[in-house]
Amino acid sequence: MQTNPSNGVPGLLGKLGKLTSIRDTELLEQSLLRTLGPLLGVLDTALYRTDDGTTIARVIHHHRSQVIDASGVARLVERTEVLTNLSEGMPEAMSLVASVGLLGKPCTRKLGSDMLIAYPMFGDGEICGYFVFQRDREVSPTEDTIIRGVLEVFSNYYTLLDVSQRDRLTGLLNRQALEGSFDRIWNALTHPGPVNEKQGDRRSSQPSRYWLAVIDIDNFKKVNDEFGHMVGDEVLLLASRLMGLNFRATDLLYRYGGEEFVAIVSAADEVIAKAIFERLRSSIEAYHFPRVEKLTVSLGYSQIATDLLPVEVLSRADRALYQAKEDGRNRVYNYQHLVQAGVFEETSYIEPELF
Repeated sequence: MQTNPSNGVPGLLGKLGKLTSIRDTELLEQSLLRTLGPLLGVLDTALYRTDDGTTIARVIHHHRSQVIDASGVARLVERTEVLTNLSEGMPEAMSLVASVGLLGKPCTRKLGSDMLIAYPMFGDGEICGYFVFQRDREVSPTEDTIIRGVLEVFSNYYTLLDVSQRDRLTGLLNRQALEGSFDRIWNALTHPGPVNEKQGDRRSSQPSRYWLAVIDIDNFKKVNDEFGHMVGDEVLLLASRLMGLNFRATDLLYRYGGEEFVAIVSAADEVIAKAIFERLRSSIEAYHFPRVEKLTVSLGYSQIATDLLPVEVLSRADRALYQAKEDGRNRVYNYQHLVQAGVFEETSYIEPELF
């Protein structure tokens, strides 16, 4: 599959225009792969993203193929997989990106009759990921220029977009980012990934079960009233850092507003989900905050189900949180358990009151 990048400038500009019209960071990553794959004449591309500048946190694979439908018409099929279990990835690629990280420049490795090629991606002067692809020949000078240019445009725009989805005080994802995450997670749950024939299981773009929690700092108004808003902001910042340390790299954490936070975690079952949330509650309770000393959080959570709207799941978690507050605070409550215990009846959607 050959391409001539030098004749595709108008097409490239069009692709860059579409790239910079996206308002979601994960969709932007996928668009980068859809942009560079055809330009380089390859069907498979991958993005290796780091979480701290060195450790690979996740890998985004994009695959294109032609299939013939029942009417005999050929059509292009595209598939994207997000791997957080890196053992499912290609060990040769992991080794190659490690070399790229050390050298800070593109590297190539022979892989049978093909070449495995990796380019570094930079953000704020630091490596934040790697673009990886495989084909039967080296990169030409023209292709090298295109790849570097597209990666630079992507990285600059990604940084701007990421800032717009971050809370200014805590640096956590904000409410706008939460709404985008809802769309991705509901889509992942309703469109599971392909079966991994070697392992006999299903390798999906996201884990199969999710739990949404609403977290509220107990008596936070008293902190502001007694110590002032500067101390209150410091408490919010420290609490958000503790939350980040207690959740995993694959979990999502947002500042929803004020002293309220929302977390979305993946867990095989409810027991594991509750253990994750209890660990956070205990960690906050044990921490000695400057001036304030002791602080606790209350937490309500609910399992995400595709037959419910995102706002319904959020409302359920918020209702469980309200019950935790009513029962004395510093508690972790599961909405489904409260319904089963007869604490309250399951009701239709009610707008969550998080402010």
